[in-house]
Amino acid sequence: MKFVIFSGTTEGRKLSALLAEAGADVTVCVASDYGSEEQGIIPGVKVRTGPLSAEEKQKLLRGCALCVDATHPYATHVTASVREACRETGVPYVRLLRPPSETGDARCFETAEDAANWLSGQEGNILLTTGVKELSACAAIDPERLYPRILPSRQSLEACERLGIPHRNIIAMQGPFSEELNRAIIRQYRIRYLVSKDGGVPGGFPEKAAACRETGTAMILLRRPEETGMNFETVYQRCITLLNSGDAIQ
Repeated sequence: MKFVIFSGTTEGRKLSALLAEAGADVTVCVASDYGSEEQGIIPGVKVRTGPLSAEEKQKLLRGCALCVDATHPYATHVTASVREACRETGVPYVRLLRPPSETGDARCFETAEDAANWLSGQEGNILLTTGVKELSACAAIDPERLYPRILPSRQSLEACERLGIPHRNIIAMQGPFSEELNRAIIRQYRIRYLVSKDGGVPGGFPEKAAACRETGTAMILLRRPEETGMNFETVYQRCITLLNSGDAIQ
């Protein structure tokens, strides 16, 4: 029985491994080489790397018993395109939700642009932990104040260079990070504001929040888009029930 998982997250990797172990035919779609590297080689799991057109998504989904959307909570454009492909092909769709975090006294903004506009009127260094896609929103802020924590890839470094961020400010590391390391980075670079998404436990959000509380750093949070779906255990059980029933779509 065939399952397609749109992944790039810890939950997607875990689900693909469990389903393959149970005997399913699993295809995992990831957006980048980094996602493919993180997925790793798992017997019974095929990995598709790179963006897929609407037609390619539909072709991949045909004959699939279930499509699981396990993409990042903030990847709303990907979720919308996967939902549409499932509607076009008649393939059942389920959204795997990552539980939201307790955000405490974080200052929340709807978009990266809103956060950047507010930060431009403040003083102090800014640790950006939201990824390179949000970097351009900070174009109006003095790059000397910006300390982006990015994946150690050429594309990420080039995005920082286009914004004029000094190389000494770039923190190219792969997370998630411990509370201790977050505290060390905050203190090393005299960070006053930490900009984050709510990546939940798998994304290391609790460790960021704890480090901010410990150091007195203000957390600036991009509000998570509202959505509906199922938790990991519910999605996994639905997949196993389908696999055991043998009711694959022909």
